Amino acid sequence: MHSAAELIELWRNDMCESVHAGHVVVSDRQGIVEAWGSPGQEIFPRSSCKMIQALPLIESGAAAAYGLGSRHLALACASHQGAQIHSSAVAEWLAHIGLDESDLRCGAHLPNDPAERKRLTCSDSAPCQLHNNCSGKHAGFLTLNRHIKGDPEYVELAHPVQRAVRQAFEESTGETARHWGIDGCSAPNFTCTVEGLAHAMAGFADPAPGLRGDAQRMLVQAMLAHPELVAGEGRACTELMRATNGKAVVKTGAEAVFVAILPEQGLGVALKIVDGGTRGSEAAITRLLVHLGVLDAGHPVVAKYLGGPQVNWRGRITGELRCAAGFP
Repeated sequence: MHSAAELIELWRNDMCESVHAGHVVVSDRQGIVEAWGSPGQEIFPRSSCKMIQALPLIESGAAAAYGLGSRHLALACASHQGAQIHSSAVAEWLAHIGLDESDLRCGAHLPNDPAERKRLTCSDSAPCQLHNNCSGKHAGFLTLNRHIKGDPEYVELAHPVQRAVRQAFEESTGETARHWGIDGCSAPNFTCTVEGLAHAMAGFADPAPGLRGDAQRMLVQAMLAHPELVAGEGRACTELMRATNGKAVVKTGAEAVFVAILPEQGLGVALKIVDGGTRGSEAAITRLLVHLGVLDAGHPVVAKYLGGPQVNWRGRITGELRCAAGFP
């Protein structure tokens, strides 16, 4: 692991108790604008790159052939809560292309949405694959697979769907993926550097003319139009996108990866907290959005993720998260 920069600190009374270190790159299409830590650190972007994985869905003509709208495209980029709004939309999408839940290959888990989790638990019902936070991405894979008439095992590395995804990923990052791994949803996840991921997001922020640029623009517009589908109520991605009033797309990935797309400034942001802790990554991306001028420092969402008091079960203030010196 390359040398990381200290980014976020947890203070209790007058002592720094914990530190979240990581790597951050802010990039435009020409290259790095700002950086902390090591831009060349290789990472798994995990779900932060779902908009890249959705590019072949549009570029192949599959999205147009099946009449997909902005809600479908937002779900293709989503790591959703498994709420009724999410699972029902994916079920309708699959029915629209002549498939159903059994055609998914993402696996089932209890939804993170409190209401849906309570409904399933109290009715003694098992979750299905529609509740998987990646079911929208997989619906996109299935739509592409239907269009190209591929075999059912669309998550396999050698499958045409995943070959198309890898090509789009390497072209977007400007790098050849040196490694790959199996993601939580069973699809391959390819590695890149933090710089490469930021470069890819800059491409979405400032699309070039042509098919790729049109696809990037459509995905960004879909995510901005439907932040509630990208994550869900109470989630950082949804809350931060709403708070920026359309100035930023924000997307998280497992193991404390975050990206942001700033269309008005033509900037892409990528960050990785090395300890894998979501607390640190949410605080860091919040600070970066304030630093880059797309989020008001006085907005309540800023205090929620950075700077606001942390309280215990009795409501007593125990500490706060702060930016480390020099960030940013």
